[in-house]
Amino acid sequence: MIRSPRPPPGRPRSRCPGTAPDGSTVLDVDIPTERDTHPYSGRDRAQDTGLRRPRVGHIQFLNCVPIYWGLARTGALLDLDLSKDTPDHLNDALVRGDLDISPISCVEYLRNADQLVVLPDIAVGSDGPVLSCVIVSQVPLDQLDGRRVALGSTSRTSVRLAQLLLAEQYGVQPDYYTCPPDLSLMMREADAAVLIGDAALRASLHEAPRLGLEVHDLGDMWKQWTGLPFVFAVWAARRDFLEREPETVHEVHRAFLESRDLSMEEVDKVAEQTARWETFDAELLRRYYAEALDFSFGERQLDGLREFARRIGVGTEQVRVLEARVPTADLLA
Repeated sequence: MIRSPRPPPGRPRSRCPGTAPDGSTVLDVDIPTERDTHPYSGRDRAQDTGLRRPRVGHIQFLNCVPIYWGLARTGALLDLDLSKDTPDHLNDALVRGDLDISPISCVEYLRNADQLVVLPDIAVGSDGPVLSCVIVSQVPLDQLDGRRVALGSTSRTSVRLAQLLLAEQYGVQPDYYTCPPDLSLMMREADAAVLIGDAALRASLHEAPRLGLEVHDLGDMWKQWTGLPFVFAVWAARRDFLEREPETVHEVHRAFLESRDLSMEEVDKVAEQTARWETFDAELLRRYYAEALDFSFGERQLDGLREFARRIGVGTEQVRVLEARVPTADLLA
């Protein structure tokens, strides 16, 4: 367990609904109400006790449910000052120092690697089709030169990957613009759209077939091009926080690994519970979690990250991965 103060007895708590107003999935667990009043605080508790729980980010997308689902089961959730938000907002909060540990898009991690350290063996990626990062198009991709392409998200990694693939693999330079992730509206003004997360799942599995549109999976396109897995987001800690509280960083890392492993052991249950709040059935979500997504971060994933960095012209000299600790049980085995 992470040794940090628990919320005071009697502190009101709020029940998170299964689906947030933006359509993303959130965990059905108790979260302290202070997160609703100040999303990146944790400072009230620091003033009250002289200590605070580690401030940890949580992406409100279906693809992160297995990483966080087990936290409530293991009890680690109560030891985290958890902030639920979009990838862009969490990226910025971690870089600003408003969070201590958080998922962060690979592009933003690479740009700020001198301030951050990657947690090993945990990420969101794919080693082939990912299903939830796609280009949906009305025309073949090699005909998109000069045509409008809607970016349904400002997710910097997926957008940069889509731009890279279209430029290098298809030799086109579209006219990009951002807009809300509503596929039917996007197709009225654009010839193609880049979508990520839950919106991409809905578009590729339901809307695109109904509208007769082509769906191109970014994870599969990258794998066919490079032979490597692609990492969309890593979990990272601020280096200054690691220097101050190394034990806390290792315990948070261990809590995430235990949560992820428990979720994958009980993936049928995770899928069934998540399906209650979504338009996707449990079998589809089970396949999404167990077959499409890759939640690991080892040497092959690091090679994929470095290859992506090379192709977009970003250096990797500052990339640092936290040295994993061998659990005591393994040392005694």
